[in-house]
Amino acid sequence: MSYVRAGLRAGLLGLALCLPMGLPGGWPVGPAYAADYPTPVQGDWVAHDFKFHTGETIPELRIHYTTVGAPTGMPVLVLHGTGGSGTGLLTPTFAEALFGPGQALDATRYYVILPDAIGAGKSTRPSEGMHAKFPHYDYADMVLAEYRMLTEGLHVRHLRLVIGNSMGGMKSWVWGETYPGFMDALAPMASQPTAMAARNWMMRRMLVESIRRDPAYMDGNYTTQPPSLHMASVMYSIGTSGGTLAWQAKAPTTAKTNALVDEMLAKKTTADANDFVYQWDASYDYDPEPALGRVTAHVLVINAADDERNPPQTGATVQALKKVRHAQLYLIPASAETFGHGTTGHAHFWADRLAHFLKEVPVGRESGAHG
Repeated sequence: MSYVRAGLRAGLLGLALCLPMGLPGGWPVGPAYAADYPTPVQGDWVAHDFKFHTGETIPELRIHYTTVGAPTGMPVLVLHGTGGSGTGLLTPTFAEALFGPGQALDATRYYVILPDAIGAGKSTRPSEGMHAKFPHYDYADMVLAEYRMLTEGLHVRHLRLVIGNSMGGMKSWVWGETYPGFMDALAPMASQPTAMAARNWMMRRMLVESIRRDPAYMDGNYTTQPPSLHMASVMYSIGTSGGTLAWQAKAPTTAKTNALVDEMLAKKTTADANDFVYQWDASYDYDPEPALGRVTAHVLVINAADDERNPPQTGATVQALKKVRHAQLYLIPASAETFGHGTTGHAHFWADRLAHFLKEVPVGRESGAHG
């Protein structure tokens, strides 16, 4: 088996082709990644006449995915955050702490599957032609497309684990309710099993509205990216990720703070405004709490005490977990070394806890990928 040992720069994760369709496998990922885990492989699966929750359909919906490990391993689904991608999780702070020999999701034992959500990565996106006429998808649409990709494309019969970060954490809850017998365990991270509300939704609304109300957006028919796109993104990331103690340690003076902001503003964005608006707006109807009793999988919730978007002080998660049969909460303590909402993108904070959790969860029906 081929292994990779070169480096890739780490980043915060909370913010951020030529095989027959429907068959597992693909082509090696371009960049080399550090750590001793099998070479990542990419592929595509296409759903024809995919129907969204709004009743709208598109002729072809492409779901791009990355896999690590052999299909004979126990399948694990790993879900990225808003605006991210499967390959975006292949970083030193995440994959290198999880997929290597003896690690929590050792890819010589597990078949790790990292899909790109609808509208993100290399999956079908509004920017590919439909622009603001693209169907307004939500997390349920994403989960349905991923379920079909797994079952119809990769022929996965059962998952050992669904684990996700930020949006991926919220989608983990949707997975557990929608397909309760399909997985042994869930590990939602940087998320809550409650309605998208309060400051989290306020900030998302402001993020989306700041772009939609920019005259340069032109109702999605712009010819150049609206300037509000980059400014809104930087503002949102500062306000809802990074950690209060960590920001104080990094920027304790006005001069250092100004230098940090200047650096953020100088970075060019490669995002598309329509893709961006759709990605953040997709959480508008997220509310798994009424159906939490449907979850039969064992659940390990992993959150950070300094998470700006999901503050534990509200008690909302603890209260909601009383409705889940087998659930436990691991709250990572805040410190100058944590990153607020971005903390869970650094797997060393929780990898050992996940490994211990999986040892306790009974293995369900046979988890090989091929029937």
